[in-house]
Amino acid sequence: MSLHRTLIVFLAACAALAGSAQAQYVGPTTGPAAPANVAAILKNPVDDQAVVLRGNLLRKVGNEKYTFSDGTAEIRVDIDDKVFMNRKIDAKTRVEIRGEVEKDFMESPEIDVDVLTVVP
Repeated sequence: MSLHRTLIVFLAACAALAGSAQAQYVGPTTGPAAPANVAAILKNPVDDQAVVLRGNLLRKVGNEKYTFSDGTAEIRVDIDDKVFMNRKIDAKTRVEIRGEVEKDFMESPEIDVDVLTVVP
């Protein structure tokens, strides 16, 4: 095989690999449904499962730790100060939390909150 032809085959292979590395599927996906409420999370906690819940932060229980309730049950949530952003939120303020379930061995589950939004 000539050097010219070898170079063309090599460049074509590189282009094919580069094109596939850039591909991303952006359509809908199916999988297990996110739990609808705190009671469902506590009944079957799945580590790293994404959740979106609405309810209230009832009390602060530690450094960046709070008790959250959506009316079905209570769960501990971990909200970094940078996520809290110095907002004035009390037990009557309705919030939406987005995050993941954290289930460590021999510990009760909690939610690691990535986004905290005050909702009407």
